[in-house]
Amino acid sequence: MAELGTHLLLALLRAFSHLPLALQAALGRALGALLYRVARARRRIALRNVELCLPGLSPRERRALVREHFGWLVRSILERGLLWYASPERLRRLIRVEGDVGLAERSERPVMWLVPHFVALDVAGQATQLFQKRPVGSIYQAQSNPVFDAAMRRGRLRFGNGEIFPRSDRALPLVRAIRRGHAFFNLPDMDFGTKDAAFVPFFGVDAATLLAPSKMARSLGMVVQPVVAEMRPGGEGYVVRFLEPWADWPSDDPLADARRMNAWIESEIRRLPAQYLWVHKRFKTRPPGQPSLY
Repeated sequence: MAELGTHLLLALLRAFSHLPLALQAALGRALGALLYRVARARRRIALRNVELCLPGLSPRERRALVREHFGWLVRSILERGLLWYASPERLRRLIRVEGDVGLAERSERPVMWLVPHFVALDVAGQATQLFQKRPVGSIYQAQSNPVFDAAMRRGRLRFGNGEIFPRSDRALPLVRAIRRGHAFFNLPDMDFGTKDAAFVPFFGVDAATLLAPSKMARSLGMVVQPVVAEMRPGGEGYVVRFLEPWADWPSDDPLADARRMNAWIESEIRRLPAQYLWVHKRFKTRPPGQPSLY
């Protein structure tokens, strides 16, 4: 029964992808408003995150921000069908890239894209395959549902120039891919516990932050280019910003690099607050002796 339900969901996503984007967006916002009301656990997590990170907002402003966030979040889920099934030509019309998208193609050194968890994250992933020719490697969280996991892999790899590696695997296959010439699409801002991480301020709150981006970039001599994806209102599509590469990152101090990385992510969140992934427990892991923030 579970597999049948998943196949039905995927069929709905495929059918949904044929609708005009403005209609998809309107439906996503409406369902987001409903989800805000019924998904109490995730709503509490998002409100708590916003309270911790943006303490200058009033309770009413926090609720308004999280309500808007749920609209963008549901849009991103429904429009996954567009990313997985629409033609490359349609996607190129809907996705506007800004900045040096071709850096990885020209670079003699391997390139790491640092891509924080905004809701249009998957749009950035498709943009790296649609607008430049360098092979792309990334890490992904394998899904417990094998049918959905296979569909996600197909959707993300359908243009033929990418590889994705389960987070549960060792890093060696990814490192080998980078040495073969792949650019690395790296998602640096989730809480995966204390392994290979340090507690680094994120909006002034200690957050378990991966040191691996800095260490890997240094060991492989990588150029690091930050990338941010944004959803636009209605049928306006998406914007993916390929920013200037960081000239002095990584340094010989991974902890200092993690602080700078978090500070940059903070600045991007302030620019686009409702589209950051607030429903993730970013502060789940606490330093020894500190109580849970949730």
